[in-house]
Parts: sequence; structure tokens; C-alpha cells
Amino acid sequence: MNPASTRYELIIYWSKDDDCFVVEVPELPGCMADGRTYAEAVANAEVIIDEWIETARNLGRPIPEPRGKLAYAQISKLSTTCLPRRTFGEAGHRSLITDHFPLSAR
Repeated sequence: MNPASTRYELIIYWSKDDDCFVVEVPELPGCMADGRTYAEAVANAEVIIDEWIETARNLGRPIPEPRGKLAYAQISKLSTTCLPRRTFGEAGHRSLITDHFPLSAR
């Protein structure tokens, strides 16, 4: 685990539709994970953050610095389909994809 993955803001909530905890990482567009338990969801998010950063680095894209405390959150229509993580290259974990980026941070 990259030490940077523990410095990004996490938004964690229960998805009744998916019967799992969902973690959003507002500073990294599209970076989300889920898990059957709170701890599993956070652990999966740490892996996803590391993969997001590695992918961005490999593609030559900018990697946002962690900004710290969330200023506010506005959640709109959310696509709550949990997909197997193997879609992204690693079996065994699950990820969540949404059609928007709902958060603004300071």
C-alpha cells in the first residue's frame, strides 16, 4: 500500500440496493470501491487508490494531491451496480462505477 492512499478523503456509506458498503474518493475522479463490511470496503478503497494512481502515472496523467477535509458533498443520481473488480484487472475484490463525480473539496 502506498502511504499516499491513506491521505485521500473517503466517503463511506451503506448501499441498501447493493447490500454493501460503498467508498467514494472524491479527489480521484471515478475512484470508488465497495465491500461486505466497513473494513473490507476501506481496504478495497486503499487498493483501488493505489491502482488509480499507478494507472494515471502510466498514462502520464496528473495525480491530484490529497487536499484534506471535505468542504461539502452533494450526492445526486447514483448508478449502484457493483461489478467484479476483475473488470479492472484483479479478481476477488469489487468496485463500483458511477456516472458522476458528486463532491467538491477545499
